[in-house]
Amino acid sequence: MLPFAIATLLPAGLLALACLFGGVWVWAGIAAITVVAFVADKLPGPAPEARTAGHRLSEVLGLVHFALLALAVWAMGGPLPVVDKVLIVVGCGLYFGQVSNSNAHELIHRADRWAFRLGAANYVTVLFGHHTSAHRLVHHVHAATPRDPATARLGEGFWAYLPRTWIGSFRAGLRAEQHRHGGVRWPTPYVAYVLGALATVGIAALLGGGAGVLGLIGIASYAQVQLMLSDYVQHYGLERAEQPDGRRAPMGPAHSWNAPQWYSSAMMLNAPRHSAHHTRPAQPFPQLELTPDTMPMLPHSLPVMAVVALVPPVWKRMMRPRVAQWRASGDMTPATS
Repeated sequence: MLPFAIATLLPAGLLALACLFGGVWVWAGIAAITVVAFVADKLPGPAPEARTAGHRLSEVLGLVHFALLALAVWAMGGPLPVVDKVLIVVGCGLYFGQVSNSNAHELIHRADRWAFRLGAANYVTVLFGHHTSAHRLVHHVHAATPRDPATARLGEGFWAYLPRTWIGSFRAGLRAEQHRHGGVRWPTPYVAYVLGALATVGIAALLGGGAGVLGLIGIASYAQVQLMLSDYVQHYGLERAEQPDGRRAPMGPAHSWNAPQWYSSAMMLNAPRHSAHHTRPAQPFPQLELTPDTMPMLPHSLPVMAVVALVPPVWKRMMRPRVAQWRASGDMTPATS
């Protein structure tokens, strides 16, 4: 578990120091998520796998989320230079969107109620609570089909995908919860998401005043973009074939994009091993496996591909032949563009 612990807790510690002291610690915190991850991925490293379930680390990270977010909001109302504050928003947005999101995702798939509620609270405090419902009740049911708002369509650029998936996931998650709760217009989970978001904004005002609220909104917005970039990259253009009876082919290893780089995988709790997660959603993150022969592989690490996705023409040019290759395989809708 050591690679997972170092890759996830190191940037959290450096960003905490950035919130307290600013200066060089701000750059160190951002570098730990970007430059360090990029360079380490190029070097030989241990396979990010372990027999343990990793529950203790995941719960620790869930609690670290609240402490770091509170520090960041407090720093917004403090005496740090404006440049440091802006960079703290960027660094914490990266951390919450890549590391904390991956961990909250792990927690909401856990069977025990404490872990699930911890993960849901992590999402609520970045003003994205509905993802708890949309991911489990919609994405894992309809991934790699047009019925899933989080699945990026072939030829769809990220900036068109961004509002569609945010709004679509909110609505689809709400419909799924309404169905579960007998048609109630605002079921309990969504009420909790909204009230939790309002409470988070109120606490931010107490900790950092108006600057704290603006900082929270900036951090949460950037974290949400990071989360949706991950969904966009990992599900771009791969669609399960429609069978003669109208149903879609079962979700398989070929229906998600993956990345083998060791350090970014450890930092994101094996989220880049996405096919394995969709095949066995309850499997603990350290036990997810990678089989390049049966799983589509991205040309670069997941964080790097997320940056590429910000420039749609470059992204489409890079991914078009790879999507065509995998769409030509079995149980996949053929490429049409």
